[in-house]
Amino acid sequence: MKYMIQMNVPAAQWDAIMSSYTTADMEAMFAHMNALNEDINAAGEWVDGQGLGGPSLVKTVRAGSDGRPQVADGPAQAEQNILAGYWVVDVKSEDRALEIAARASACPGPGGKPGSDPVEVHPIPEGPPES
Repeated sequence: MKYMIQMNVPAAQWDAIMSSYTTADMEAMFAHMNALNEDINAAGEWVDGQGLGGPSLVKTVRAGSDGRPQVADGPAQAEQNILAGYWVVDVKSEDRALEIAARASACPGPGGKPGSDPVEVHPIPEGPPES
């Protein structure tokens, strides 16, 4: 079964959070995430994954009455969380997806302590629900 595992950060706090990381903290974070990615890949469970940029890189698009894109800088709701990164995995069980999410949550944060940030796990249905 496929799952999307996602890490979210409060959009309004992105800059403060990112600036609280020292160079060593960033290196530890990347080492942790790279090891996780390598393990998922080696297990044959990797489908896709990416760390994303902050709110300053986001564009919000709505269709105008003429169908053309109306574009605004930033997330649609700046007071909400923004997707910081994700993995799409194809695993044998939900338990395995939860294991991967827990490992992502344990990523070291500022000062090297595990962040224990919330990580969401979303099942990806194989097709439309049966009626």
